[in-house]
Amino acid sequence: MENEPLEKLVAAFRSLPGVGLKSAQRFAYYIIKQSISEAQYFADSILNAKQKIKYCKECGDYTDREICPICLHRDAKIICVVAEPKDVTVIEKVKNFNGVYHVLNGTISPLENRGPNDIRIKELLARIKEHQTIEVIVALNPDVEGDATAMYIAKLLKPLGVKVTRIAQGISMGTDIEYADEITLTKAIEGRIEL
Repeated sequence: MENEPLEKLVAAFRSLPGVGLKSAQRFAYYIIKQSISEAQYFADSILNAKQKIKYCKECGDYTDREICPICLHRDAKIICVVAEPKDVTVIEKVKNFNGVYHVLNGTISPLENRGPNDIRIKELLARIKEHQTIEVIVALNPDVEGDATAMYIAKLLKPLGVKVTRIAQGISMGTDIEYADEITLTKAIEGRIEL
């Protein structure tokens, strides 16, 4: 016998990235067990976030204001360039970066037909000129698209006299060298620092 409301709820959870059938079923059963007020709070939270969250006019991160608190209260002399808003959250966890961010909303990817004009590079250039930025830290994934985007940004900014750096790549803390692959070891050796 079909249970359409349950099946729809499971399907809704399955539409989320990384959620398989078993997890979706667990989430659905959990919601069903909740009181009406708890389920209403959950549903209202989703709708509230969808209606109120937008992109910061400065950096492109998610915010419920015109300009996010980071852009309002930090010096824009150092800008950390990331691909997606979720990357800002990750970097903020380490609590040692005091500059601002610039979210590209993607990376250059010829295979996906996405070039420099399809991501927020023009906005980055405008911010650098407006705030007289001295350094841009590129914090993109170490993959083909991230590397291509980093190189493109570096090529654009070097003539402007802006220092362009990239976050270090290599072996993670606690990892045995014997388990590292060749690419990771190559990046670790290339990114070595003086002691």
